[in-house]
Amino acid sequence: MGTPEFALPSLAALAATTTLTGVVSQPDKPRGRGLISTPSPVAAAALARGVPLIRPGKLRDADVLPTLAEWRPDVLVVAAYGKILPRAILELPTLAPLNVHASLLPRHRGAAPIAAAILAGDATTGITIMLMSEGLDEGDVLLQRSLAIAPADTTASLTARLAGLGGDALGEALTLLRGRGLVATPQDATLATHAPRLDRAAGRIDWNEPAAAIARKVRAFTPWPSAYTALAGRTVKILDARMAPSDAPAPAPPGTILEVGACIRVASGAGALDVLALQMEGKKALPAPAFAAGARLTTGMRFG
Repeated sequence: MGTPEFALPSLAALAATTTLTGVVSQPDKPRGRGLISTPSPVAAAALARGVPLIRPGKLRDADVLPTLAEWRPDVLVVAAYGKILPRAILELPTLAPLNVHASLLPRHRGAAPIAAAILAGDATTGITIMLMSEGLDEGDVLLQRSLAIAPADTTASLTARLAGLGGDALGEALTLLRGRGLVATPQDATLATHAPRLDRAAGRIDWNEPAAAIARKVRAFTPWPSAYTALAGRTVKILDARMAPSDAPAPAPPGTILEVGACIRVASGAGALDVLALQMEGKKALPAPAFAAGARLTTGMRFG
């Protein structure tokens, strides 16, 4: 059960180590400029493999549970499916319902663990293979594998690396389940943090925050929903940015443009941010010098 590209390595691992009896994915959605109805990456992979596939609008639709029961699964694997599973489905597999979660649980339970790890400034994240329960990412941990977060990682780049690690970890877990088994370790709920689903409003930059926090937001919200601010009443996406070399207090109110050159240096609540790439609403993405020239930026102008 999965939907985006993140789940593809897990699907491949499952197909390589088991008899794949069926795939569940989200319904087709309009995509691209033509808004053509297109299957999710997981659905497209299942169709290419010729594997039984269902794409229910709701898991409680009358035909979903009977179809899954007919597949008689020993193992049910969820990887970024995008919906909460009811108890009746969790009880179907004879061996275990497993989840491939993109964090080191109990840290960052929820729908956006990868962005949450970047936002929090974590040095390390990883993959957890867990037994699913009705609680949100509260099930017992079977296996974990760690991955360092690079200073330049965005949610896009980190997702790609975690996807591969997720497939490897799932394959390892399935092999161990067939052999000596895995120990199910309860999570320490006192250490739990939460990673709620992202929405566009969360991307708005507050220039009163420290430059380090704003830089993390830019990376965490790439590719979606993007970190953004305002300039002369228009929305501007900040696509790439880093902290200025000095963390000394900026000599101007937060949001003020301090320098315009190879980057656009902007004052923040602590230190300054060097903005490297931007996109004005309705326009194409540009490196900072081209954007500054087109927008006629000068020092003293303000974002926000």
